[in-house]
Amino acid sequence: MSRLGDLLHLERTRRKLSVKEVAKMAGVSAKYLEDVEKGTRIIQDDEARRILGKMGMEQQTDAMFTLEDIAVTVDLHTAVSPERIQRVKEQQKDREGKADGSIWLDALKGVLQHVPIYNAVMKETGSRLLPVTKGKIEGAPAEKVFYFQAPDNRMRGFRVQKGDLVLVVPSQTAEDGAMMLLDTDLGKQLFVLKILPRYQLLLQTFDQQNASEVVAMADVRIIGKCVRLEAEL
Repeated sequence: MSRLGDLLHLERTRRKLSVKEVAKMAGVSAKYLEDVEKGTRIIQDDEARRILGKMGMEQQTDAMFTLEDIAVTVDLHTAVSPERIQRVKEQQKDREGKADGSIWLDALKGVLQHVPIYNAVMKETGSRLLPVTKGKIEGAPAEKVFYFQAPDNRMRGFRVQKGDLVLVVPSQTAEDGAMMLLDTDLGKQLFVLKILPRYQLLLQTFDQQNASEVVAMADVRIIGKCVRLEAEL
């Protein structure tokens, strides 16, 4: 099965509906739905949401998980154990027909975290779902990690352009060659750091050309290290 096919199949079987019943509700053929559940036919996330809605499933749970978030973030079979699925099934038996979402959506609450997106003035503008491993994302406490949205093109020579998202993990220690988020008099800004002798740092940017300045390490306020880039194509 595909991951969206998994969601459709599990929600359909949880509600004790046949393929033909769901196909009639959604206005698609039974063969189409069977192929989607088997993973032999590609389905867009909007269409999957529509079919799930026809079955009575709300588009969001209390945890605000969406199909798109889940499909691009985790492999359902590896993220959730059969034992965990069975426990969720048993918990939902007493509230059949009143569930907020599917078995997968309920079971995934412990392995996904909404990571906030901040702009240059650290105002939250959205969030992304990321997998959590033992309470951590990229080795840092999950609740401390955030995305910073590049406000301009001053770092495009380092492959970060305006609007791109960089994942930041907390750190107050300068790392040679690392891209880091600094708190400056002009706001939060990205720099690539180079450690120099005599407790100095070279702060590098690269828009049309490379630019740099030397500062005392003691004068630099480091917020975190950039560990991942998400760019629009």
